[in-house]
Amino acid sequence: MKQNTRLILALDEIDRKRAMKIAVDVSDYVDAIKVNYPIVLACGLKIIKRLSKIADVICDFKVADIPNTNRLIVEQVFSMGAAGIIVHGFIGHDSVKACVDSAKGDVFVVTEMSHPGGKEFTQPIADKLARLAVEVGANGVIAPATRPKRIAQIKELVGDLKILCPGVGAQGASPAETINAGADYIIVGRAIYKAKEPKKAALKIADEIKMML
Repeated sequence: MKQNTRLILALDEIDRKRAMKIAVDVSDYVDAIKVNYPIVLACGLKIIKRLSKIADVICDFKVADIPNTNRLIVEQVFSMGAAGIIVHGFIGHDSVKACVDSAKGDVFVVTEMSHPGGKEFTQPIADKLARLAVEVGANGVIAPATRPKRIAQIKELVGDLKILCPGVGAQGASPAETINAGADYIIVGRAIYKAKEPKKAALKIADEIKMML
């Protein structure tokens, strides 16, 4: 995955026509587009293939099942041209390793969720999940932009693995503070795709990141 603007668009728009337009409009300002279940359930799995012609696509499916099921999910995702997939780490080494072994691209392991509820269950074990990501050979981890201190702590554990951080924009995290804490990429959704002019919104955030580098 390229690392030019360090901005990833979380495209949770469920209208296919609007989603594709937004993707084209912001393509010069994002390094990748992250899709989740809303857009795939609304538009079908082939939306991944369509979007991948515009930018690298990361499937945020937070895969969390037994090894064989994980393998099947990962194979389907990459058969559609995805560049990466996000998986949960709490399912254990064997299940995450199955994702890594089946992937034809990058695998990112969730360490700590960015919403307030993330403090309840993922934060207490986030350090263990970060170490697991390293041990199974994942390409990177997901850390919370909403808690910059945690990004720095997780970075110490994962070394050269890429850190992707959701929570910038609608959840209140700052692009500058997130980058300063050690994020390799920031993930922004509603602040871009719900903006009246998504292109301008993406450009503004990309420029803010650029000033920090």
